[in-house]
Amino acid sequence: MHFPCQLTKAATAAAILFGSATPALVHPHVFAEARLDVVVNPDRTVKSLRHLWRFDDLFSSTVLMEFDKNSDLQLDDAELQDVANTVHSSLAEYNYFQIVTEDGKDVAMQPPPKLIATFEDQQLIILFESTPKEPLKLSGKVDFGVYDPTFYTAIDFTDNANLAVVDMPADCKKSVIRPDPDEAIAQNQSTLTEAFFNDPTGTDMSKIFATKLELNCQASG
Repeated sequence: MHFPCQLTKAATAAAILFGSATPALVHPHVFAEARLDVVVNPDRTVKSLRHLWRFDDLFSSTVLMEFDKNSDLQLDDAELQDVANTVHSSLAEYNYFQIVTEDGKDVAMQPPPKLIATFEDQQLIILFESTPKEPLKLSGKVDFGVYDPTFYTAIDFTDNANLAVVDMPADCKKSVIRPDPDEAIAQNQSTLTEAFFNDPTGTDMSKIFATKLELNCQASG
């Protein structure tokens, strides 16, 4: 994934999950393995989305060098908080890379109050939890996913098990959708503008390539 270029503080890591991609550079520069847990309340409403992103070694080492202010080759609590705050502010305008739709319509999400940054096995890990702005009841088709609209960061769910539902209603069926890029372009040809092909970073259409967790639930009264 990528974190937009508000990272003036981390100029060296303009990748720190934000990057200023240009048409000639429209391909991922940062890679992360992700996990998403959708937590459901007893009343069938979505309680929260729990995100975990584990970044590649190269990007993680760049972050370490940038934020290790005391040069002890590790990030202490204060330095990790600095990383978390930087990522939090940088991703705000990108809805924290989240996709949530109900029967094809976007669902507004509350910004997470905070992000947590840790280092494990020399890899940066970002964790956060978000909630829908309005009650989101599981009925019909609801999709959840993660994508970087600037194409700078590739967020990959390496295993279908990394897209999970906690306390899923019995009448819901879960599936993981992994779009084929060529098919996605063909199916969305009528909505893909010239601007997209010239510079997809200026659009939100990269979400058509995103892996999604799809829930199909019986309508309840």
